[in-house]
Amino acid sequence: MIDKKDYDEKRPLEMHNLHFDLAASHLDIEDWILDKIKHPRREFSVKFPLRFDDGHTELLSGYRVQHNTLRGPAKGGIRYHPSVDLDEVRALAAFMTWKCAVVDIPYGGAKGGVQCNPDSMSQSEIERMTRRFIWEISPIIGPEKDIPAPDVNTNPQVMAWIVDTYSVFKGYTCPGVVTGKPECIGGSKGRLKATARGCVYTLQEAARALGMDLDGKTAVIQGFGNVGYYTAHFLSELGVKILAVSGSKGGVYNANGLDIDALPQYEPALALNAPGGIEAESISNEDLLCLPCDILVPAALEGVLNKANANRIQAKIVGEAANGPTSPFADDILHDNGVFVIPDILANAGGVTVSYFEWVQNTQKLFWTEEDVNKTLWSIMSRAFQQVYDIHRKHKVNMRVAAYMLAIERVAEAKRVRGIFP
Repeated sequence: MIDKKDYDEKRPLEMHNLHFDLAASHLDIEDWILDKIKHPRREFSVKFPLRFDDGHTELLSGYRVQHNTLRGPAKGGIRYHPSVDLDEVRALAAFMTWKCAVVDIPYGGAKGGVQCNPDSMSQSEIERMTRRFIWEISPIIGPEKDIPAPDVNTNPQVMAWIVDTYSVFKGYTCPGVVTGKPECIGGSKGRLKATARGCVYTLQEAARALGMDLDGKTAVIQGFGNVGYYTAHFLSELGVKILAVSGSKGGVYNANGLDIDALPQYEPALALNAPGGIEAESISNEDLLCLPCDILVPAALEGVLNKANANRIQAKIVGEAANGPTSPFADDILHDNGVFVIPDILANAGGVTVSYFEWVQNTQKLFWTEEDVNKTLWSIMSRAFQQVYDIHRKHKVNMRVAAYMLAIERVAEAKRVRGIFP
């Protein structure tokens, strides 16, 4: 029996380890394999100087962790945020391993980040920081080794700077070094909306499994960046009424539904003071999570659903568009309260799946239509949902444990058949 009191709910790496241990306890896998695949394969920490526009220089900390490469190159985003540290990056890299495995694409997991405050930085400062950071980690990244992508506070423009910087070092254009880049330099159609689209696909599958008709249902979305913004749009197209959305500065709420097109992306609360106004009232991120609704989509940072607020969650389905938004402590409470949780390693795997499509297109020099991208994404996401749902029902475990069981078994089998060298 695993004693959850031994794990700290506020530390992402410990929460990953608890997710892993809970799933592993249901599997018959050799201890040495479990120990090998639980921990990172390689960690890279760097310190580098950045000269700011006003002339002063600061030393910044950056990280790249490659958790696993047994099933293919490492894959995972780069984030810019004040909270970035090595433990957080370790946890996020591990989540990427299981995410890629649960949808059965040939990648391992990685993650990277720089500890900084991009909100207070100019575009030129962010560009210089990006290029210097990539120079620092260039020995360990590449199309066949480790492929970065956008994450918190990074975007297609940042990926373009990475392509350019890496290509200069190599001496030839190398678009396959990242995914999530602009289409004009080899990006894939549909990539920007892929995480949101994949999340909505899993919500459709969950509704079907639960006998719920989405038309006329209600949803609440925490986080209004690309993922939250497009999730709101896609759900609206299915007839779902969006009651509330929020950004870092708070949210807006209307019991009769919001006009999503009238809200500014990233910070919807700014619409309350805009000329003309909108029909909505202000709401905090904390209160938004506890609103009565059919669907709750956490699409911001990790740890927002925890043992302190899990008993107040009133949604019927939680679709985890963010990474690690729910602690294992909250999982138990939500499960006991009949809340159906689609775990992050399944719900938000649409982004890395279409990143895989982009990498394939770069490798083959053959590009797909957006219709082909979305059709193939639907096939992969619906298949993965059904496989996890079958394990959930067969073993009588919650959906997160089921997803980890599927992913861990696939990575463990790869280690088993590859063996030990020499």
